[in-house]
Amino acid sequence: MKKIVFGVLILAALSLAACTTSSNSSVEATLAPVPAEYAGQTNPLSADAASAGAEVFKTNCVPCHGEQGHGDGPAGAALDPAPKNLAELQAVTSDDYLFWRINTGKSGTSMVGWKGILTDEQIWQVVAFIRTLK
Repeated sequence: MKKIVFGVLILAALSLAACTTSSNSSVEATLAPVPAEYAGQTNPLSADAASAGAEVFKTNCVPCHGEQGHGDGPAGAALDPAPKNLAELQAVTSDDYLFWRINTGKSGTSMVGWKGILTDEQIWQVVAFIRTLK
């Protein structure tokens, strides 16, 4: 009897382990491909632009994404789907993806396009800041 219970526990543990994925791989699996007009773009600004990006982020992004970009801003609590955790997202995306999403937003979510509201330079500053999030 003990062998059967032990065997069932082992099988259950293996089944659960097979079902779990890291949060980064689940984020990465849901990313849309970057459109050709944005593909291959890299941030033309240095890492020093992150300090200016922090100010732009604080003014425009914190309400939904939160101070540390974890998707836990006060306005984000009421959104469905919830805002992305940018600290996780930045680890699995390229500059072109971040610039594209900030620029054009994402259909079906509350993420608006900032093109025409922020300059390209401000968007790249935000990308530099997002790269600092942990």
